[in-house]
Amino acid sequence: MESIQTEREDKFDVDADFQLPTLASLVPDGGALIPSETDLSSEYFDTVGHDLLRRGITVRRRTGDSDNGWHAKVPAEKARTEIRLPLGSGAHDAIPDELSDVLRGAVMGGELSAVATLTTHRTIHTVSDADGAVVAEIADDEVSVVLIGGATGPRWREVEVELGPAGSESFLKKAGKTLRAAGARPSAHPSKLDRALSVVRQAPAEPGIELLMNYLDDQAQAIVAGDVYLRRGLDPIHSTRVAIRRYRSTLRVFGSVFEDEPAAHLDAELAWYASILGEVRDRQVQRARFAAALRELPPELVLGPVASRIENDLLAEQIRYRETAMTELDGERYRELLTTVSAWSRRLPIDGEVSDRLLVKLARKAGKKAVDRTRTAVRGTDDEALHRARKASKRARYAAELVAPVMDKKTSKTNIKRFKTIQEVLGEHQDAVIAADILRTLGARAGTTTGENGFTFGLLFERERRAAEAARSEASAMEF
Repeated sequence: MESIQTEREDKFDVDADFQLPTLASLVPDGGALIPSETDLSSEYFDTVGHDLLRRGITVRRRTGDSDNGWHAKVPAEKARTEIRLPLGSGAHDAIPDELSDVLRGAVMGGELSAVATLTTHRTIHTVSDADGAVVAEIADDEVSVVLIGGATGPRWREVEVELGPAGSESFLKKAGKTLRAAGARPSAHPSKLDRALSVVRQAPAEPGIELLMNYLDDQAQAIVAGDVYLRRGLDPIHSTRVAIRRYRSTLRVFGSVFEDEPAAHLDAELAWYASILGEVRDRQVQRARFAAALRELPPELVLGPVASRIENDLLAEQIRYRETAMTELDGERYRELLTTVSAWSRRLPIDGEVSDRLLVKLARKAGKKAVDRTRTAVRGTDDEALHRARKASKRARYAAELVAPVMDKKTSKTNIKRFKTIQEVLGEHQDAVIAADILRTLGARAGTTTGENGFTFGLLFERERRAAEAARSEASAMEF
């Protein structure tokens, strides 16, 4: 049977002679610190092109302790989700079908096979609170690697701090400070497998290209993680759409550095997939928005089954559009999209030379365009002009994020915050405009249905109209 858990850990690189500091200061009052040792063997699986690793996903077959079984770790915001399945009856049984099914999009038709076996001697220090609940496990690992084909890989030592059920972010910060004071360094690798395969990894690209690749790879990772979560019946739609927007914004703002035809094709295909997910997300957002608005109305002004009309109509649409999205996950067009994204991760179709300086210049140009569009839009009355200004502000914000590693930290932070503020204010305007249109339609239905009337929908419509006006006024008052 599959089990799922959220994993939150920090990893540290240490030298072979590293002395683990005393951990007594990390133990809560009345708690305990219990040491133990174990030997682990983890056989990792991936495609020939390491598609899973590139997307931050690891699949392993673990033996040696209570963690025995199949584990798939998938990126999530500020943490990772781990899917666990039992080993099965055979000593070298195949990857379980349940795991293969949720990874179909991630492997993009590739076959999973063993790529490395990692052997770890682990010294564990379990920190528990006064009630005996686990706060964290601090693992001191000595790792050795055998690559596929029998070649010996690197050996190293590292320390992991993994939160338990009673853990907190403040504990992670405190533990990290203690370890860094003793000479530990935040790990340069997101996983043991990443470090194990670093010996066969391609040389890094030129600085400007590497900046682009790193940013686009982060978005590709979120898109593929969204695929896995969707196949498991979860709801990664918002995070997936944000990643798509960031990817498309990069294609637009920095379009002059890419070959025209491949960039235009990928942009169009990402827009197609985003529109499918957008139909689901729009219903999610509006259901929550209308429910909150109804709660604020005096009960005597809610005439008829308004809540059920809104919920039933929008939920039915949401379910229908989600079914459409799930069907597309196994469609040829979607598979080709993921294949293209994977190909871009291996080699960007660059047209000419790319430097950090050029990318910064293009990001600044996007910022100026966003400010100019917003200034013009707030002086007029065209809702669509404000919507275009909002999209320009998003692109400017994402461009500022991309070039942040090569910018002055303070300047970068100011730029990102500036465009995020514009984006949020204009986003509220756009949400209100869309909400008003939906309420007009729902009110018309209610007005012609026995036992219902459009009065409350009219109140809600007016509320959204005023919200749009307030957002426009707030945008007009902003300093550019």
